[in-house]
Amino acid sequence: MLEDVTRVNLLYDFYGSLLTPKQRECLELYYQDDLSLAEIADQDGISRQGVHDLVKRAVRTLEKAEQRLGLVVRFSAQEKDLKRLAAILSQNKISDSDRLEALAIVEKLLE
Repeated sequence: MLEDVTRVNLLYDFYGSLLTPKQRECLELYYQDDLSLAEIADQDGISRQGVHDLVKRAVRTLEKAEQRLGLVVRFSAQEKDLKRLAAILSQNKISDSDRLEALAIVEKLLE
């Protein structure tokens, strides 16, 4: 469940501008503010099912954007590479193989 919330929030960060204002509001309330569907429904004056459908549609829109553009996958890969690079560079003495690995990571990130 936590992985789903983290993924939706990451997708929202990248593609949230593709959503309608109502979809953005509901996603923020549900995934970031941790309100229940019933609480959002009461606040917005719509049914719980209406909020559920709105949230699901918004998440589908975000997932489709990720399938087409792949920005989240690329970001995650770059983040992993940067963490490895930081680990290599934080060593007191860097071996030749680590130096070559660091250079390869830099070249990959510059592509």
